Amino acid sequence: MTFDLDMIKKAYAAFPDKINAARQTLGKPLTLSEKILYAHLHADTPLKAYGRGKDYVDFAPDRVAMQDATAQMALLQFMQAGRKKVAVPSTVHADHLIQAKVGADKDLQEAINKNNEVYNFLASVSNKYGLGFWKPGAGIIHQVVLENYAFPGGMMIGTDSHTVNAGGLGMLAIGVGGADAVDVMAGFAWELKMPKLIGVKLTGKLNGWTSAKDVILKVAGILTVKGGTGAIVEYFGEGAISMSCTGKGTICNMGAEIGATTSTFGYDESMEKYLRATGRADVADLANGIKEHLTADPEVYANPEQYFDQLIEIDLNTLEPHLNGPFTPDLATPVSKMKEMAAQNGWPTKVEVGLIGSCTNSSYEDISRAASLAKQAVDKKLKTKAQFTITPGSEQVRFTIEKDGLIAIFDQIGANVFANACGPCIGQWSREGAEKGEKNTIVHSFNRNFAKRADGNPNTYAFVASPELVTALAIAGDLTFNPLTDTLVNEEGVAVKLDPPTGYELPPNGFSVEDAGYQAPAEDGSNVEVIVSPTSDRLQLLDSFPAWEGSDIKGLKLLIKAKGKCTTDHISMAGPWLRFRGHLDNISNNMLIGAVNAFNEKTDNVKNQLTGEYGSVPATQRAYKAAGIGSIVVGDENYGEGSSREHAAMEPRHLGVRAVLVKSFARIHETNLKKQGMLALTFANKEDYDKIQEDDSIDILGLTSFTPGKNLQIVLNHKDGSTDTIEAAHSYNAAQIEWFKEGAALNIIKKQQHA
Repeated sequence: MTFDLDMIKKAYAAFPDKINAARQTLGKPLTLSEKILYAHLHADTPLKAYGRGKDYVDFAPDRVAMQDATAQMALLQFMQAGRKKVAVPSTVHADHLIQAKVGADKDLQEAINKNNEVYNFLASVSNKYGLGFWKPGAGIIHQVVLENYAFPGGMMIGTDSHTVNAGGLGMLAIGVGGADAVDVMAGFAWELKMPKLIGVKLTGKLNGWTSAKDVILKVAGILTVKGGTGAIVEYFGEGAISMSCTGKGTICNMGAEIGATTSTFGYDESMEKYLRATGRADVADLANGIKEHLTADPEVYANPEQYFDQLIEIDLNTLEPHLNGPFTPDLATPVSKMKEMAAQNGWPTKVEVGLIGSCTNSSYEDISRAASLAKQAVDKKLKTKAQFTITPGSEQVRFTIEKDGLIAIFDQIGANVFANACGPCIGQWSREGAEKGEKNTIVHSFNRNFAKRADGNPNTYAFVASPELVTALAIAGDLTFNPLTDTLVNEEGVAVKLDPPTGYELPPNGFSVEDAGYQAPAEDGSNVEVIVSPTSDRLQLLDSFPAWEGSDIKGLKLLIKAKGKCTTDHISMAGPWLRFRGHLDNISNNMLIGAVNAFNEKTDNVKNQLTGEYGSVPATQRAYKAAGIGSIVVGDENYGEGSSREHAAMEPRHLGVRAVLVKSFARIHETNLKKQGMLALTFANKEDYDKIQEDDSIDILGLTSFTPGKNLQIVLNHKDGSTDTIEAAHSYNAAQIEWFKEGAALNIIKKQQHA
């Protein structure tokens, strides 16, 4: 079944003329990224050459996708926008609230029992406002989108940082906060700073133990977690063409881990095959009709150094399997170097659990290649040394691998199949013994491995690898095992070697599914009632944030000076806190509890300047709010890295934090702060971070003349009576300054809708 075919037809019909006009205006051959960007300029946006990394541009995305944890807040905001129906095709996917504990069936039923109120809310809001709803068990948003909605040359935004997964089908799919989604669903333009372009040329062909996962693990090692910030990564070359569509999706998915705006590939035969295999032959036919426009102009790939801001080249013939981690997804180690690195760093080498699947690596190809190794283990009489789990990405994938006998193979090595949901990848893993905090190692095919992320244990060393390598390491039970060279001793005492994995790009007998889990909205939702109980601890209707008072902001207390990595997991943890994602006041009790206080090296322990006592961050901030005193948060580099969750911006706003001052921001979080009426500021001189003292009272000056490109002044009033005045830079444009003045971007939408 093809969803929204008329929308795709309309987009493709206009595509050639838009590309030709853009090429003529820019006066040069175009990259694929530029073609899609310029083809999606908002109707009110003039066609001209926009400066990469400089100009803010308004776009008109084709669709919006939201997962259940972020959709709650997004839709609570949308309900205030005054529209009867979403302006573009939009979907909600119930995938984040299912905890992995026992197994698929029991875990899914438990989630339905626990989260029934939230699921009913999401289903009814979707029904009322015209959104498609994918029920619990249908699958992980990004896999479901790839199977049903992604199309070459399209533009999509989604309230999850791994929305970028759809780049595997040649889209520009971009992770955003809920307020951005509200803009598009309400019929307004979506704003983005024109991205820079990073080209990755892939030569050769994947072989043996190396997979698409290793490409992005290698790229992450090169660019680091912030090297892609403000840029689109465009992959090309013979190596890209030789790769499967879902392999491309894996690479794009983990582009979020380098901070990239998104990643993409040009349309090719692998994408056509995937479209046809997933029941979208009509889309494949349409794409074939304009295929020269769905990849870069030939001159670009012939001389890429002339068209990209940065160029990376990777030879797939010589690329080694990688393990990235622990605690950060960009610490890349080739498998041949792991023994040396583990010894050097004191990493635990006994692998306790291997986990495959997730939105990153749950394709039929991934599972079939891992299954080939499981079968080898059985045939070669090897016992799996570690626990082993599988998280299918969708019901369609799960049903098909069961039908084709792959789950039966995994059963023979004692694997546990979890529900079609995010599960351990986002901390929804009830791992027995994790509460003990013991030092241990796990390996997984997920995308992130921040401390505490999978199981809540800060001493779990998590390493990211391909499903094939994870399976091999689970069989071996040893982080330093190199399947390319090492042998294992089987039950009969014989040394055996694992052969390279084999698999199928697509199911030989086609995909199958009995109930994919989709619920269509009502044709007319005007009579649908959305009920939010005033006594609910899971859902809470939103009040508007107050407008700026019209003067400089003085007397702010320093809430916390965060040291080192401070991701959105540190600012607003997932795991058990996911249950409060629809209740702003309740979830605000997790605000910044994972951030490290620079003054005492502790988490969730800051000084209350009103009492002189130390306490939790949320409690301290609530004390300031009760006293009518604002506060400021200070942070380090790449502040807000990771998930797109706007709760990390809404919680400080709700509790009275007025500004966040850091060395640098991750893109999505900076935008989220701006959308909610916060001041997102950066040190003009990064060394000024060291001038912030624990008892500082802080003034922000220059707001009455707040203009683009003009720094603000920060006055640090120290406890001893001395002061320091420093410069704070910002990236606000004129429209974003209005968001600040009005109290939030949503306040402007509400005014316009009711005008």
